[in-house]
Amino acid sequence: MSSTAANQMHTRPENDRPTDDGTALADRDPWLDPYRPALRERYAAYKAAMAWINDHGGLLGEISQGHRYFGFTRGELWGKPGVWYREWAPAALQLRLIGDFNDWDRFANPMVRDQWGVWSLFLPDDKYGQKLVHGSRVKVTVVQENGQTMDRIPAYIRRVVTEHNTNHYVGQYWNPPQPYEWKHPNPMPPQKQGLRIYEAHVGMATEEYRVGTFNEFTASVLPRIKNLGYNAIQLMAIQEHPYYGSFGYHVSNFYAVSSRFGTPEELKHLIDTAHGMGLLVLLDLVHSHSVKNTHEGLNMFDGTEYQYFHAGPRGHHVAWDSLLFDYSKYEVRRFLLSNVRYWLEEFRFDGFRFDGVTSMMYLDHGLGKAFTSYADYFNENVDRDAVLYLQLANKLAHLVKPDAITIAEDVSGMVGIARPVEEGGIGFDYRLAMGIPDYWIKVLKHKRDEEWNLGEMYHTLLNRRRDEKHIAYAESHDQSLVGDKTIAFWLMDQEMYWNMAVDRQSLVIDRGIALHKLIRLITFSLGGEGYLNFMGNEFGHPEWVDFPREGNGFSYKYARRQWSLVDNPLLRYQFLNNFDRAMMQLDEQYGVLIDPLIEQLALHEDTKQLVYRRGPMVFVFNFHPTQSYFGLRLPVPDPCDYKLLLTTDAKRFGGPGLVQEDMIYPWQHVPMYGRNQSIQIYIPARSAQVLVPV
Repeated sequence: MSSTAANQMHTRPENDRPTDDGTALADRDPWLDPYRPALRERYAAYKAAMAWINDHGGLLGEISQGHRYFGFTRGELWGKPGVWYREWAPAALQLRLIGDFNDWDRFANPMVRDQWGVWSLFLPDDKYGQKLVHGSRVKVTVVQENGQTMDRIPAYIRRVVTEHNTNHYVGQYWNPPQPYEWKHPNPMPPQKQGLRIYEAHVGMATEEYRVGTFNEFTASVLPRIKNLGYNAIQLMAIQEHPYYGSFGYHVSNFYAVSSRFGTPEELKHLIDTAHGMGLLVLLDLVHSHSVKNTHEGLNMFDGTEYQYFHAGPRGHHVAWDSLLFDYSKYEVRRFLLSNVRYWLEEFRFDGFRFDGVTSMMYLDHGLGKAFTSYADYFNENVDRDAVLYLQLANKLAHLVKPDAITIAEDVSGMVGIARPVEEGGIGFDYRLAMGIPDYWIKVLKHKRDEEWNLGEMYHTLLNRRRDEKHIAYAESHDQSLVGDKTIAFWLMDQEMYWNMAVDRQSLVIDRGIALHKLIRLITFSLGGEGYLNFMGNEFGHPEWVDFPREGNGFSYKYARRQWSLVDNPLLRYQFLNNFDRAMMQLDEQYGVLIDPLIEQLALHEDTKQLVYRRGPMVFVFNFHPTQSYFGLRLPVPDPCDYKLLLTTDAKRFGGPGLVQEDMIYPWQHVPMYGRNQSIQIYIPARSAQVLVPV
């Protein structure tokens, strides 16, 4: 989210006739008028692609059913039942299936190539039914055009495991005798509430110095999320990745559930249990790049660097040291679009957070770029094939599951990314408001809270396109990676090691807890139409995130969540946890996140006060470090009494408890700042109050 025209919303009169040529975005925003030709060209490319797709079965046809054709699938040949194995490898000289079933004989099961470069092999049950069984280890030997051979993991493989006592990966034929029996339907997305997302990493979700499991997460973490009041979970690192320290973003096997956490059925049980609790489950989907490993991933699969990826420098991401898909190719689109459908249908995910969308949409991946003009979204730097793929992926997701939720991780502010494709948009439902956490880290690093500019804060939190929905967050996993730290640790640092006990006095801790609540409340109430929190940060998790690696002695110390901190009644973490729960209830009970009416009522930089409304609710912030205000007069929207619904000062939230909860502020016919009515309140230093009309 930049502070440029791209994130502002300008509207035409509502009676202007909308267009149907993919330029409706410009009907809503006159600043886009010069870019109508570019919008028209974008939509024309989408329509041309869809015309071809519709002539070949539609989006629900072959282009999104690769997982039902490639890899290992049950079928028949000449009336005999068995298993088909198919692989796209157009430049390969020969493919041969190997595994336990044939004692890894590289010449026993050669495959046959068709005119499209698809290799196939049928294994009839009467010969292989007792050999190729559920859990059998498999690979495919690829003979390259130069005669070199390499044993590879099939591209559409459903499960990958490490060989015993090694770091070598091998595929498994996954066909459980009894398929998972689902018990609960997918919940409906919230209609009268916002999307409240709990971002989680299953492996980190244990307090022990190891990798956590799906079953442990289901039993121990899901109840916490439900109790806090979130209505959605976003699961990271689900797609298989060879390097744990990549946080799951260097994916090698796009259809395989990461085996380090458990089996596919155990993931299904997690999702099913979450659905039974009324929780939506979103997948952090990585289609922006792929690990460059050859033994585990897709790199050089058929002997060429250009099979799935761009050749040469365009195919290499210099910042991520990974490979970049060629979205113009039919089989690449089929591989990725089928992956979208696979996760929605096979695992019943409720939607996706698409990772690395900015990197996908621009040829320079947005690296070091300040997006300062609408021209930045329509010039030759835009990867039109990637934009088209994202449009198709969003269309497909909503065809497969009409109420699917798609979220774009985009920092550029791409115009229309969260608007329908028919308007000239990209088709996502939400955009992550990535500028907000960047803002908080910047002010925490460089300014004392006495120096915070409230006008800048208010503007930053509202700096978004008003007709596109955003997910606000103060911090996600990104902000606490090694080299950085959680907001709680920025505020309190090493004092958290010694002075978080309820019977210990510390000005640093008092300040940190107070500001932690203010930062989260103002972000929650102003920053978007949804909200996200990373696992553990709701209670002020200390320190940072650092996965086991050579540089830290392969330690799990910072790759876990210390739940005992919040569960200990003798420590103050419980107070931040209580506050987070109360904050979720503001939306659960009053729908504050989806209310479009936001209006500033008062702002005083000198006395550090900010007052605004969202819908009928009034939010009052006093950021002054020392000054409390008695009889502070404030304008209010309506001529009625106001009830104190929430105060960060409450003892249950770790405050001194100077303000009586549930008190009523009577309105007075005293005009103020253009309002005909006002109230008088008492608000302590470094605290906030939420008021509702009585």
